[in-house]
Amino acid sequence: MTASRAALLYSALACLLYALVPTLTFPTPPLDVVEGFAWGRELQLGYTKHPPMQAWLLELTYRLTGGGTFGAYWLSALCAATGYFFIWRLARRLGLTDWQAFWSLVLTSVTFYFTLPMPEFNPNILQVPVWAGMMLFFHRALTNGRAIDWIVLGALAAFGFYTKYFVLLLVGTIGLYTLLFPDARRHLLSLGPWLCTLTCILLLVPHLKWLLDTDFLTLQYAASRSKPAAGIVGHIFNPLNFLGAQIGNHAGLFLVVLAGLGWTTLKDLRVRRAQSAAALHPPQDRFLLWFAFVPLTVVLLASAVSGNEFEHMWGTPMFVLSGMLAVRYLGLPNLWSYPRRALAAAIAIQAVFLGILFGQAVLEPHWKTKQTRIHYPGREVAQELSRIWKAETGTELAYVAGDMWSAANVTLFAPSRPSMFYLHSLELSPWIDLDDVQKKGLMIVWRGDRDKPLNELLAFYPEAVRDGSRTFPSAASGSIPDVRVNWMIVQPGEVATQAQK
Repeated sequence: MTASRAALLYSALACLLYALVPTLTFPTPPLDVVEGFAWGRELQLGYTKHPPMQAWLLELTYRLTGGGTFGAYWLSALCAATGYFFIWRLARRLGLTDWQAFWSLVLTSVTFYFTLPMPEFNPNILQVPVWAGMMLFFHRALTNGRAIDWIVLGALAAFGFYTKYFVLLLVGTIGLYTLLFPDARRHLLSLGPWLCTLTCILLLVPHLKWLLDTDFLTLQYAASRSKPAAGIVGHIFNPLNFLGAQIGNHAGLFLVVLAGLGWTTLKDLRVRRAQSAAALHPPQDRFLLWFAFVPLTVVLLASAVSGNEFEHMWGTPMFVLSGMLAVRYLGLPNLWSYPRRALAAAIAIQAVFLGILFGQAVLEPHWKTKQTRIHYPGREVAQELSRIWKAETGTELAYVAGDMWSAANVTLFAPSRPSMFYLHSLELSPWIDLDDVQKKGLMIVWRGDRDKPLNELLAFYPEAVRDGSRTFPSAASGSIPDVRVNWMIVQPGEVATQAQK
């Protein structure tokens, strides 16, 4: 079998299984997916937490599947597949052989971000093909100098900004590379980079206007997610903690390398690597090392200087070159003592993570004694609340307010797909037309045993008490406890327009 066919078979099978397992076993999508579906219903240019691309794509799958939620899992698989394709193409462009490109793909695929998190389609997952594609088309633009490559690079950058602002890190890395190295800097005298910049800016104009209109809502959220250091220790601990997490996320890669090299080869690796080293190609090696390490270095320095604790999952797109790096500088696959063992280890790692996903959905409910997201009876809750609303008001439920999980599930699964009025806040839900809410009323939803809604809702309705509550069994049989859902109906004309002081 040729390397290209092996790569296609391996990546296609992995992507297929990571889509099929949750499609067949997850009763309810994970948190980020439910949120995304709730936002996507509004088709806005931005949302509370993120730019709009994830929500747009989820809404597209919702409509294409006739209201199904399984499209989210296939979007994740498509992101991984596209990322693998770009990794393959970039590896070949950087001078790696076809079998080296195959192993680059395999080693990348066993890093944590390409395994267990895959079913939770979110902006982190969506960034994977964006980062890999931007690196590929930047390299194409540098070597070919064609305007089309620069334009595609600009379009990908804009797509990245519509996905998550974290792509600014890669844009800055590309810009710095262009300025520092003469063979890249010479392109500034051509139209290419300027076409790239113009394309990106033009595509971003609608979103930039939305940011201005909403007082930079998503940037406020991003700032709130970083946790400042409590003291000088945080400036040291937080970057080391982030680095340690990223190293840990490469455990699968390390295991495959160890299985393929064997202990004897590993001990003599430096000598054997020097003996079998391929001729160096400075521009290609510089490109690989630059994009493998500069983004990570910037994040670590930013954390050290600011003391902020960055979310570990922000590292998802930063390591698409990890497999390529291992292949290039460990002399693989030439130094494999046991290539079949390496491939078997990679397949075993994938099987373990797929087994964990299956276990979470099917087996975990038999011993779990806490409620879980994927076993939340979202559809049953939404349908019952819709029935109660219609029986009380004679109309279809149009608006639901509450915390993200409680309200978003109603938005996703209720037959009328009510708009989510997140925490009853116009600042957090800029798509809401308060006059229309006043005409149609809304339902406030929350979970738990308290008879009053969340404090954020009490600020608008100080005397609020639930109109009713009901317990719903978990979406899977077993020991997971029932969930109590509470509701309060706010009749048309009685909707609070501002918080009470």
